[in-house]
Amino acid sequence: MASGQESATAVRAQPGGAVPWPGSRRPLGARFHPGPDGRPGTNFALWAAGAEAVDLCLFDDDGHETRLRLAEQDAQTWHGFVPGVLPGTRYGYRVHGRWDPWTGARWNPAKLLLDPYARAVDGAYTSHDATCAAVRGWPEADVADTVRDNRDSAPYVPRSVVVRDDDDWSDDHRPKTPWAETVLYELHVRGFTLRHPGVPPALRGTYAGLAHPAAVAHLTGLGVTAVELLPVHHHVSEDHLQARGLVNYWGYNTVGYFAPHAGYSSSGSRGGQVGEFKRMVRALHAAGIEVILDVVYNHTAEGSELGPSLFLRGIDNAGHYRLPPNRPRGYADYTGCGNTLDTRRPQVIRLITDSLRYWVHEMGVDGFRFDLATALARGDGGDVTMDHPLLAAIAQDPLLNRVKLIAEPWDVGPGGYRVGGFPPPWAEWNDRYRDTVRDFWRGARPDVRELGYRLSGSSDLFQHAGRRPYASVNHVTAHDGFTLRDLVSYDRKHNEANGEANRDGTDDNRSWNHGAEGESAGPAVAALRRRQLRNLLATLLLSAGVPMLTAGDEFGRTQGGNNNAYCQDNEVSWLDWSLLDDPAWRDLRAFTAALVRLRRRHPVLRQRAFFSGRAPAPGGRPDLVWFTPLGRDMTETDWFTPSASLGMLLSGTAMSERDAYGRPVVDDSFLLLLNAGARPLPFVLPGAPWTADGTRFEAVVDTSAEDGAGPTGLHLPSDTVLLTGRSLRLFRATP
Repeated sequence: MASGQESATAVRAQPGGAVPWPGSRRPLGARFHPGPDGRPGTNFALWAAGAEAVDLCLFDDDGHETRLRLAEQDAQTWHGFVPGVLPGTRYGYRVHGRWDPWTGARWNPAKLLLDPYARAVDGAYTSHDATCAAVRGWPEADVADTVRDNRDSAPYVPRSVVVRDDDDWSDDHRPKTPWAETVLYELHVRGFTLRHPGVPPALRGTYAGLAHPAAVAHLTGLGVTAVELLPVHHHVSEDHLQARGLVNYWGYNTVGYFAPHAGYSSSGSRGGQVGEFKRMVRALHAAGIEVILDVVYNHTAEGSELGPSLFLRGIDNAGHYRLPPNRPRGYADYTGCGNTLDTRRPQVIRLITDSLRYWVHEMGVDGFRFDLATALARGDGGDVTMDHPLLAAIAQDPLLNRVKLIAEPWDVGPGGYRVGGFPPPWAEWNDRYRDTVRDFWRGARPDVRELGYRLSGSSDLFQHAGRRPYASVNHVTAHDGFTLRDLVSYDRKHNEANGEANRDGTDDNRSWNHGAEGESAGPAVAALRRRQLRNLLATLLLSAGVPMLTAGDEFGRTQGGNNNAYCQDNEVSWLDWSLLDDPAWRDLRAFTAALVRLRRRHPVLRQRAFFSGRAPAPGGRPDLVWFTPLGRDMTETDWFTPSASLGMLLSGTAMSERDAYGRPVVDDSFLLLLNAGARPLPFVLPGAPWTADGTRFEAVVDTSAEDGAGPTGLHLPSDTVLLTGRSLRLFRATP
């Protein structure tokens, strides 16, 4: 069934009946280079397995469209070389084929489509019913997705852009920071600098803004080794957000897996965004900072069967998406976003791995965090399998298996929660760490068993198949959920501004407002909240594993209690750098930086191997010992006894790590004491046989002090120290 008429758009006929020259089917996408006669032009290649014909659509600066039929088809790829097409040219495709939604066929040449391999995208997506391949407003709603909409979508969709290949990376030096030395910093390219007073106004909120010395100085001053950027693949805003006057700020709504998001470019959207992104990477590398991208290969912005037809759906719907066998009209949705890419299919594996390789080789990035990674590992029947062909393809790729790979190890489908389940060389976001640390400091855990695992690298989750503690990406906050300041200021989410009647966002926040909701608390509550911020940051940065900070947490960023600010492109989400005018928030930033420096200087705080609890040699001391407040080592009974306190002694002389010459690595020893109880707690410092004769304990971190430094002076083994209620203290143990 079809409905509507072709709109009268400004379309120019193919000049003189000419067709593009044959060109090549490799590589996919648009590549500018000399033609067979030496004249410059562009080769276009599009994989569209079931298509019957493909029109290349070229757009001039006035928006006029010229359609050229690609006559060559080889290995399911339509291709042609067009002389005279230069970088900056905008283009798209119209793909002809069967309209048979009952079998998953949704070809519709009335819809202008982006090139999945486009390396730049220009123009906006504007919500309009004409962008949908089917008739959204069909009177019989239950079959609306089966009626083809013949209206032209071109006025409402973006264009792909031809890009020049002319960058030389010979002057770039990747930091190649080892996993065990990595400190991640999750940030949003736009929100990080949009209000930064040291960044020129014209560059704020852009790749160039993040590369500016003022922005880089904050990162280097903090000591982080890698930025984890929220999605920078080109993305668009969903129809329901546009209807409410909002945008998809976070960017988990991709339409371009090779194209840097044009909205973050100060250099325009006709290819300038590509060079600007590369210059940003170079600037960060020069400062010793790696670049990790948050990537969304689990779903696309095309949504459900009544979503817009923007690229993959119109090119080959069944060739890209998982369609339920019993209802191929719809989509298997393991993502909560309306569709799921079918990573069982060779072309989808090729699309994803080609994209990953492009960002590493051509754009210089150092790794990836995979959103809803479990959805990528679903095989036949929808079951999750860690020997999935996509994971195998990544693991065997000589370029990709050398970069940092981080899984968000869950999706919304059955059996989708797989924390600890990914194979080497993957690291994983560890939400068990997040929940445990939050619960401990708000006094919601019955004992310290879970905390012991999380502080020591989560061996219960990751000590298998040769994995190391750095397989655990520890975090207390992330882009989704409360900021650190909101975590100690709100009991409930306050998402009214999102326009969903506060229904969106999780209710499982594990937060505590400490007696007053929001920012109206008195000085005593405010002081306790700041102490809790220091507790959470110190716990994170003193735990085994890879710590991840969220941008702004180090100086008290707040979202006013919004725990799902995905659609807030405004002051709710943008970092407020004026907070640093307040001495209290400057102190918190200094405290965070001091912890990062301490971690960097002492390998005992970032060990590469899991603790054994045993001495490495006869007569030595164990690498790790746990203590009760009475100064004795924990027994099995102690682990099951209700408690809000714990002691942890890390031996710097018993590490299993060796240096490049095979020599044992030796460091200071440290004693970490934690008291999540409300009252001061006497804690006996451990003595023999756990410490050597003449050992002295020197406090180096004390979260009860506003500056985190605590009292000076030395303590002897078996001395009793008084821990302030809800505080943490770290001692250096020196012989």
